[in-house]
Amino acid sequence: MIALLLALGSSLAYGCADFLGGLGARKAHVLRTVMVAAPASLAVELLLWPVLGASFGAGALAWGAASGVASAAAFALLYRTLAIGPMSVLSPVTALVSAALPVTVGLLQGEHLTPAGLAGLPLALVAVVLVSAGHGARSARISRTALLPAFGAGAAIALQLVFLHQAPADSGVAPLIVGRAVSSAVTLGAAGMLRRRLGAERPAYAMSAAAGVLDSLANLLFLLAVRGGDLTVVAVTTALYPAGTVLLARGVLAERIHRGQLVGLGTAAVAVGLLALT
Repeated sequence: MIALLLALGSSLAYGCADFLGGLGARKAHVLRTVMVAAPASLAVELLLWPVLGASFGAGALAWGAASGVASAAAFALLYRTLAIGPMSVLSPVTALVSAALPVTVGLLQGEHLTPAGLAGLPLALVAVVLVSAGHGARSARISRTALLPAFGAGAAIALQLVFLHQAPADSGVAPLIVGRAVSSAVTLGAAGMLRRRLGAERPAYAMSAAAGVLDSLANLLFLLAVRGGDLTVVAVTTALYPAGTVLLARGVLAERIHRGQLVGLGTAAVAVGLLALT
């Protein structure tokens, strides 16, 4: 139950981070937003070091670095997807893959679910798709060129979570620090190489930094959740993060929540209730 609550907290933090990061990217080029968010995120994890401890053994370094590379790849592929295809269709694809792959890994590693969990798991996957699907998803057409990056982004997000799960349980926040340092170096390096294309607009500093802080919090809560619970349950619960983004968009930007998304929110509530019984 504690692991499930931590996973819900991680999902909410990811959703809020995406919302603030999306707003920040409207002010300036997305890489400028990341140039603020990444150091802020790393600073939070360094501050957590003396509180939660960190052991930089070989396992923590290897799995942390792997999660950082996957995180950087997810970022690049996700925004490639945003640029070339209808996100009303591609966003659910990305979210579903990011949930399904860790669930598969957990089951292959021998995790078992109760009958309630077996019912809640597919419901949660359906909820992920419904909540993240925007208006016009049924009529939008996509090409293979757009679909492949969407699958790639979902797989990269999933691999980041799986790699964090594989890190030693006694390593503290070391995998998070290593992963954030690696992903920050990759994205900041890309920003440096593309600096002429970034434009002169200044990023929304406070909003971008807040997105980075929330992303670190989400990673921490996920790590604590998988150390105390099953990857299958934690991963699919965390993948409900589009619900937080949708609700914030409704409350802050007065965006309309479509009927399918409302059904998805209700389905998510039922699924979480069933998963709690596991």
